Amino acid sequence: MAVKVISFYQEGCMGCEEQTPILHEVEQDLGITIEEIDAVKNPHYIKEYSLRVTPTTLVIEGDEVRERMEGLVHREDLEAAIRRHLPG
Repeated sequence: MAVKVISFYQEGCMGCEEQTPILHEVEQDLGITIEEIDAVKNPHYIKEYSLRVTPTTLVIEGDEVRERMEGLVHREDLEAAIRRHLPG
């Protein structure tokens, strides 16, 4: 089953600005794409994923959220959370 990683942010969020370069490093290290979505401009996601804070990063497998990280996530923790759900 495919694993999808989504990171929700909003403009003016200091934690979100710090999270962005970490997301890009993890993308390069793991050879994956992390979708970045502005939660304020896409409010249907707020309800769909019960978003309370930004940044929030989700690891989704199929239709199920397998990992939920709220607030700034350090690179090592983010990579470990994603690796748990990657094949092989």
